[in-house]
Amino acid sequence: MKYKIVHTNTFQYETPVEQSLNTIRLKPRNNECQRLLSYRSRITPASMTSDHVDIWGNNIGSFFIPEKHQLLEVETKSIVSIQKAPYLQQIQFSSEMKAIFYSKLFHEHYLPYLRTTSYTYLEKQQVDEVISIIGPNSNPIDFSIRLMEFLYNEFTYNTEATTVETTAKEAFGLKSGVCQDITHVMLGILRKNGIPARYVSGYLYIGQNSNLVGDNATHAWVEIMVPGIGWIGLDPTNNVEVLENHVILCKGRDYSDVSPLQGVYHGGPHTLEVKVEVKKLKHE
Repeated sequence: MKYKIVHTNTFQYETPVEQSLNTIRLKPRNNECQRLLSYRSRITPASMTSDHVDIWGNNIGSFFIPEKHQLLEVETKSIVSIQKAPYLQQIQFSSEMKAIFYSKLFHEHYLPYLRTTSYTYLEKQQVDEVISIIGPNSNPIDFSIRLMEFLYNEFTYNTEATTVETTAKEAFGLKSGVCQDITHVMLGILRKNGIPARYVSGYLYIGQNSNLVGDNATHAWVEIMVPGIGWIGLDPTNNVEVLENHVILCKGRDYSDVSPLQGVYHGGPHTLEVKVEVKKLKHE
């Protein structure tokens, strides 16, 4: 599959701001299943970005606007090709995989994705409530799939229920939220059950007559580490394995590692308008 993505962030300030320093994470990644064919950013007021790759392998662009401005617009255009076949149902959790999964070396290597963060923290009784329904983790693949299905059925997708600061603990109490919230809850439960898991941000192509949700802005989902297989993507908002409909931007421990645009400025309050358009292109 080949996609063209246009992503626009428009900040409108109540009063002119003196200057601003910003960081963007809007350049899709390259991996064995995803190829970035082109990427271009346009910043208004005009500014050049200084680019680097962070500790998680994400593409980072930083820019500084020294003059007064009352509007800041960041538009990115990307073309990405994705080729990925489903294989979750083909994986058998062998005794060799189990030995690696419970080894000290495996735990130490993936420790950053096993630790609780402020976003992914859940109360013990919240985790126990889920385990009492879906059962314990005797097989991390099956457990993760059961958990994904549980969250899909239990949570109501509601763009008005939460904010970007909402934690997993709060979202769990509401049983409502957006992809960011459901992903944080899933991460919290996976990590409490010894499964290395990371937050993934990106885009979702829903197509026509699709039941998928989450394409109005950047989307979020989970990746779990399976010994001998690697990272496997699961989308609890839609109860699907991550395949050709998902375009990867960034990966990290939680939302704070992958926030699309961060910045500091001298001035008053602002509003933010986000537009994301994902179009399927014909293969050449």
